[in-house]
Amino acid sequence: MILDNGPMKELFLSVVKRAKIKYDFRIENFCIMGNHFHFIIQPRNGESLSAIMQWIMSVFAMSYNRISGFTGHVWGCRFFSRIIAGLRQFMQVFEYIDDNPVEASQVADRRQWRYGGLAHDRAGCRELLDEMPEWVRLLFPEHALPVLC
Repeated sequence: MILDNGPMKELFLSVVKRAKIKYDFRIENFCIMGNHFHFIIQPRNGESLSAIMQWIMSVFAMSYNRISGFTGHVWGCRFFSRIIAGLRQFMQVFEYIDDNPVEASQVADRRQWRYGGLAHDRAGCRELLDEMPEWVRLLFPEHALPVLC
């Protein structure tokens, strides 16, 4: 699995951070798993989701191949996207992303998964996630709680 270990997940996240500098888009929530990832992305100011994802996936693939000594395709298929239509669907997708590591038996509690929006929100990390709108904070208060040290 391409994203199986922590360093590869960190590499992927660093590529996404670079994409946020290059393109204008919001990430509402995300989760990086061993062989796939989930994002709720909102392109802004006429940006193309396809262009954003193509850049992220190709830049990561080049870095992955260079580090691993491989050549050729890294990703098995083109990314899958859909428009989130309405609040109910947004809430379902947001929860699905948070729960993905638990459903995959990677962690017992979704707060333990460090490669997702929940961990980044709780740590106050804003390199990937934009400031959460108040209405999202009200719907997902777990994302608004600071990590107690």
